[in-house]
Amino acid sequence: MFDCVGIGICAVDYICLLSHYPVLDEKLDAQQFSFQGGGPIPTALVTLARLGAKTAYLGIVGHDDNGKFVLKQLEQEEVDISAVIVDKNCATNQAFIWIDNKSGKKTIVLNKNSAAAPLMPNEISVTHIKSTKFLHIDGRETEATITAIEMAKEAGVQVVLDAGSPRKELNKILSMVDYPVVSESFCKSYLSTTSYENALEKLMDNGARAAVITCGAKGCYGADENGILFQPSFEVDVIDTTGAGDVFHGAFIYGLIQNWELAKNLEFSSAAAAINCTYLGGRAGIPGLKKVNQFLEERK
Repeated sequence: MFDCVGIGICAVDYICLLSHYPVLDEKLDAQQFSFQGGGPIPTALVTLARLGAKTAYLGIVGHDDNGKFVLKQLEQEEVDISAVIVDKNCATNQAFIWIDNKSGKKTIVLNKNSAAAPLMPNEISVTHIKSTKFLHIDGRETEATITAIEMAKEAGVQVVLDAGSPRKELNKILSMVDYPVVSESFCKSYLSTTSYENALEKLMDNGARAAVITCGAKGCYGADENGILFQPSFEVDVIDTTGAGDVFHGAFIYGLIQNWELAKNLEFSSAAAAINCTYLGGRAGIPGLKKVNQFLEERK
């Protein structure tokens, strides 16, 4: 029924493009402003949908205008939202993002003070989990995530983890994940190593089919049973790096659906992420399949 079902935090993104990063007590005018749906898992699902995959989001939003906006955007992208929980007592998460126009780098502040409660295990749609090829998680909704992984394993569904920073019960989660795709900072903070080879070995030792480390502008490293690979990033005119990792994850899962070899998948995912960086916001520049293929053809 689905190619990928995702569980994780969602938010609305308030994005300001600034001429430079402000110092304390400085006032700046935004060069551009954008209001978009956000969150690592929802953005990865939108990426998959634009590439042609069938996706569904399992999560929770507040009973407010932001929640309605989040769900409307996902619905417009043809991401199934039939199992999303609407919390009538809380607000939807908000992310305030400042973009430095000189570098495209960002600062993100997440407002969870009045946000919706975490998704609970009994709120997970078993039907959705058993009707997908891949489950994509960010590890934030700990109890619900572990329950979903257990359901997925029982149904023969493969699990992909987006790990940017340490989470609760991460040892247990990593031991059940088929494809950990983690950030460079995660290797330092959680795996206690600055060696990409050592980090990949640790991830593979947990039983992963393949593991990936994303390193921003430097590129990414991947490993599977055939060894370790490096994929350099593509040079583009960067406007905003928001969502680059999320788009990478979505494109990577698309490659898994297509059963591509790791080298091809890393190249494809890096291209999709690079294209997205030429637009403002995490979703405005998410490419379709034709655009990624054209980009790769031109770069040859």
